[in-house]
Amino acid sequence: MTTFQSPHLGYDLIWPLLLVLGAACVGIVVEAFVPRAWRYVTQVLLTLTTLAVAFGGTIFVATGLDSRGHGAAHGAVVAEGSVAIDGPAVFAWGLLLIVAFFGVLLFAERHLDGGVSAFSGQAAVLPGTDAERRVGERGLEHTEVYPLLLFAVGGMLLFAAANDLLTLFVALEVLSLPLYLLTGLARRRRLLSQEAAMKYFLLGAFSSGFLLYGIALVYGYAGTVRFGGIADAIANTSGQRGLLLAGIGLLSVGLLFKVGAVPFQAWTPDVYQGAPTPVTAFMAAGTKVAAFVAMLRLFSVAFGGERWTWLPMLWAIALLTMVIGAVLAVAQTDVKRMLAYSSIAHTGFVLTGILGTGASLGDDQIGATQAVLFYLVTYGLMTLGAFAVLTLVRDAAGESGELRGWAGLARTSPVVAAVFSLFLLSLAGLPFTAGFTGKWVVFASAMSGGAWPVVVAAVLTSAMAAFFYIRVIVLMYFSEPVAGGPAVAVPSILTSATIAVTAVATVVLGVVPGPVLDLAAHAGDFIR
Repeated sequence: MTTFQSPHLGYDLIWPLLLVLGAACVGIVVEAFVPRAWRYVTQVLLTLTTLAVAFGGTIFVATGLDSRGHGAAHGAVVAEGSVAIDGPAVFAWGLLLIVAFFGVLLFAERHLDGGVSAFSGQAAVLPGTDAERRVGERGLEHTEVYPLLLFAVGGMLLFAAANDLLTLFVALEVLSLPLYLLTGLARRRRLLSQEAAMKYFLLGAFSSGFLLYGIALVYGYAGTVRFGGIADAIANTSGQRGLLLAGIGLLSVGLLFKVGAVPFQAWTPDVYQGAPTPVTAFMAAGTKVAAFVAMLRLFSVAFGGERWTWLPMLWAIALLTMVIGAVLAVAQTDVKRMLAYSSIAHTGFVLTGILGTGASLGDDQIGATQAVLFYLVTYGLMTLGAFAVLTLVRDAAGESGELRGWAGLARTSPVVAAVFSLFLLSLAGLPFTAGFTGKWVVFASAMSGGAWPVVVAAVLTSAMAAFFYIRVIVLMYFSEPVAGGPAVAVPSILTSATIAVTAVATVVLGVVPGPVLDLAAHAGDFIR
């Protein structure tokens, strides 16, 4: 008689992930049964509490990983081998939960737009119609955005820890579908927001098709979807590798789309500009963290034995991404769109750090995993802060992204201009900011992998990128304010706290980066 053996899921390690997804389901119930007048407060408190408890749980899980695993890697593979809870995974979880927490504060902001949030009162009504006007007069808003954000965060957490290709695909869809919806929910500029959501959905579905096709080809080659099994198949199989190489290429398309790398970056400026700015801030920081950790795990664990096959591809893509992102950012006249092209250039910088994967390191050298994790911390926080400041500059139509509207901002709002200048200087990579330290560690990782030509190009690209950042600073400090132009709105404590925390972190990570660098180094390597 066959004995049924229940699967070992490892609830003691994955409960922060399950908590986030469970709270998202509770949020849907709240929408169904809690009166409309209480939904906003209920959803905000539920979401913030969930993220705070999950962050505490992540720290608790991280402290118990040292006793698991062996060598430079520590952790465990759970959920029947589909999820790897190791140092890089829990590091990414902590960062994602921090980004999501401050993202919720931006979502909940209601002081900037007449007592309502940045989200549409009823997304189903046609823009410009009487129905939309009546919804606006009633002050309605979509509180469904909070469970949608939690579903996206749950997908990101799973994406960063996925240890097989099917889990990777499921996590990608779980994080992407809520973002498609959130992109189209802007209260102002409804047509632009809906157009951005449609573009994001169509191109995202197209890239998911590439990813799924790549999974099929890799499975055809290796006979398994587990990352460790794929690595074993590569090590033990000789002969034709056509299926493997084609599969790596198609999988790369899906992942490079999510991070906005060239030539899959076309969606980024349109989606970043059309989405509600709180969504843009959360998406710009969170999606890159999850996608880059997933990419690094896939290439390090599953395809590490083929690194000389995919490294030249990443060399070329890193170069193109940095150069095209910086060049196109120079031509932008909208600050939000400029930051979107800036994020493309920063994608190239993170890819530069990945080029150090598999290199032999001395005691004083920085590995690819440590470099990428640290850069994601710096990029996530300064990007979140920059978009938060962007929500404050407003005119009669809402947020003012036009570059000329920021002229003379330092004279009318010196504090806002100073904080935004700090974020811009950090994005440019000037010394004593988080951006400088982040670039230094990824360049050091690439040098250890022998990718010095890419590092030289990255340094030159950074110099080029400094132009469009400093151009905004010069405009704010050395130009006359535009008569009747945009003004700075007074935010609530929610947005103010987000800006203050991210600004302090930008300075601290630039001046005293050691503790976070050590934490990233202590995360160790990926486990199989």
